Amino acid sequence: MNTRLYVGNIPYSTLDGDLRELFSQYGQVTDAKVMIDRETDRPRGFGFVTMSAEPEALAAVTGLNESLFGGRKLIVNEARERTRNGHQEGHRSDGGPPSDHHDSHRDRGGDRRGRRGRQRDDY
Repeated sequence: MNTRLYVGNIPYSTLDGDLRELFSQYGQVTDAKVMIDRETDRPRGFGFVTMSAEPEALAAVTGLNESLFGGRKLIVNEARERTRNGHQEGHRSDGGPPSDHHDSHRDRGGDRRGRRGRQRDDY
């Protein structure tokens, strides 16, 4: 089964073939793609590599994560699938923990009036 890997912090000069060559030392690469910004037509500094077997992909993560490539320390991990709204499943767009849409300030309880509005019990 194919395993898709996220590759971050890649040099902006990196091409698809460069990623394919780098990851092929760990096994069969079925796809390698550097993401390009649609507006500027320049690389975005990350990409995705798909490997044909999970053990090979795990070896690539172990061997390449935090390794230097083109003078930059790579970030390599298993890619998370996106949902229909474009966010990663199980993650909020602000980087916080998953939410069930009921998480708001008013639902957290406690006094929201601030320090001046609180009553003191100790006088």
